[in-house]
Amino acid sequence: MALIPYADIEKLPEKAREAFDRLPRKLNIFRMWANAPDCFVSGMRFGGNILARQKLNAALRELVILLVARIEGGTYEWVQHVPIAEAAGCKKDQIKALEASRLDDPAFDAREKVLLRFAREVIVDVRASGVTLKEAQKHFSPQEIVEIILTCGFYMTMARMTETTGVDVDAPAGMEIVKNLDKMR
Repeated sequence: MALIPYADIEKLPEKAREAFDRLPRKLNIFRMWANAPDCFVSGMRFGGNILARQKLNAALRELVILLVARIEGGTYEWVQHVPIAEAAGCKKDQIKALEASRLDDPAFDAREKVLLRFAREVIVDVRASGVTLKEAQKHFSPQEIVEIILTCGFYMTMARMTETTGVDVDAPAGMEIVKNLDKMR
């Protein structure tokens, strides 16, 4: 049970209510987030860009999101993103390795291992080491590196919100949310 009330959607400012109404599924994370209506509207746009408009490959993006969820204890994000990760091309053995915090597991290729090491350092240490950044630059463009960092930060925020407020975990929405992002803008 949520530790603070979900937003009363009928009482939201018009832009926030319209943004909520466009959602294909009215997930609890969105109902909680709508307590901060201006942040909800702009944050939905930002989250949509992360999920649908990055240069970073979708499977790699999902590895980053699952890593954030694992490190941050974001149960809600983990439950929602496992099916999205599978649909994006992540393998079950990769997901199990992340769940067990085995970032050097043979399930990951060299590029994925660098991605996970880079993201882990950003999440845990605030910044990646110079050595890890140089390794990441061998595999990822400057745009992709910034996208990885922004993905880490966004999902760290979401995990903090869902865990602190006790958002009730919905059944996974899967690709339904990702496929309908343009309708949510």
